[in-house]
Amino acid sequence: MANTSSAKKATRKIARKTAVNKSRRTFMRGQLRLMEEAIAAGDQTAAAEQFKAVQPVIMKSASKGIIHKNTASRKVSRLSARVKALGA
Repeated sequence: MANTSSAKKATRKIARKTAVNKSRRTFMRGQLRLMEEAIAAGDQTAAAEQFKAVQPVIMKSASKGIIHKNTASRKVSRLSARVKALGA
């Protein structure tokens, strides 16, 4: 348990930041789920449209520190390859 007033304030700040990060992470995962469904359906146009929507969400999550930037780049790269493979 925090003893000093600054430690108590830090605890409150961490709790608020955790709630915001959790919300952002949940939104990103939901968008990824929609992307997975579009790929599973086999419709390249729908998958490409969903990719255009999900890529900025992933990159913004990386810039906000929700996920690491290399993880975000890897996810975007793999999703892009999967969308391209649908057209082949």
